[in-house]
Amino acid sequence: MTKDSDLQVSPSRRPIRERIGLIVNGTNAATAIKTISTAEAAGVKQIWMTNTPWFPDVLTILAAAAIKTSIVRLGTAIIPTYPRHPIVLAQEVLALHDIAPGRLRLGIGPSHRSIVEDMYGLSQTTPLIHLREYVKVLHSILIDGKIDHHGEFFNIVIEFPRTAQIPVLISTLGKKAFQLAGEIADGALSWMCPVPYLLHTGIPLLHEAATANGRSNPPPLVAHIPVALSQDRDSVMAAGHKMFEMYSKLPFYAKMFADAGFPLTSDKKVTDDLVNNMIISGNEDTVSTSLTKLLDSGLDELMVSLVPVVDEKYEQTKLMRLIGQL
Repeated sequence: MTKDSDLQVSPSRRPIRERIGLIVNGTNAATAIKTISTAEAAGVKQIWMTNTPWFPDVLTILAAAAIKTSIVRLGTAIIPTYPRHPIVLAQEVLALHDIAPGRLRLGIGPSHRSIVEDMYGLSQTTPLIHLREYVKVLHSILIDGKIDHHGEFFNIVIEFPRTAQIPVLISTLGKKAFQLAGEIADGALSWMCPVPYLLHTGIPLLHEAATANGRSNPPPLVAHIPVALSQDRDSVMAAGHKMFEMYSKLPFYAKMFADAGFPLTSDKKVTDDLVNNMIISGNEDTVSTSLTKLLDSGLDELMVSLVPVVDEKYEQTKLMRLIGQL
């Protein structure tokens, strides 16, 4: 765990704008870099990007964006662990840290079997055990600058010339993942998790695990919140179902939805209740009020993704201005 990380400052003590980040689409690297620069100019303090296998590499995009910006924090949510050896990932994040010291928050996770095995052709048998060892190795390299490790998945002996206090956050969907984050991580990153599930299941498990492992300050949870800037509820629901469709096909998500009280339909689709629960919608005032209430409810931080309804580019611009003015 990082020893001197911005994540160790209680989120509740920071201004609202510091606790809400914007997720930027990485389909096109040049467009993403321009969007990040525009978001910083609009007042956004935190950018998050996913590392989708068929999109351009997110760390490369963030490194280029770091040169074009000056203060906005840059985060990954998430980098899949299996395709990247921890030494390679450490090299990549050290390069970004050199370019933008103190601005990177590294989110990692095991991803899903359909991606790791079916796309990459790798084996994924015990993802949380693998993630535990991966985090241990990565923390040793970044914090201590050296490691002599011989474990179940990695045999590594290496020494780096310097260290870097880069927060390492992990993905959290299931209950065991929240417990693991409380035990070993600098933060937890949820994705598509209903807020009641986070408040009543995820966060308590996170805090209990932190306390059980002697951590006086539990790591913060960064909650993924989909937002639609539209008052047309039918259109919002249609856009939400389109956005959530792929998640119903992934077993980890299907189980989490069921644990949260929103099991899939008989034909393996997400329900209207889940979509309605997940998406914040309305005009700018309504959305701003809703985001503030979520922080007041007990969520540490939010990473907001746009649910496009009519004009994605226009709505994304409105959303970044909304966040930058909170």
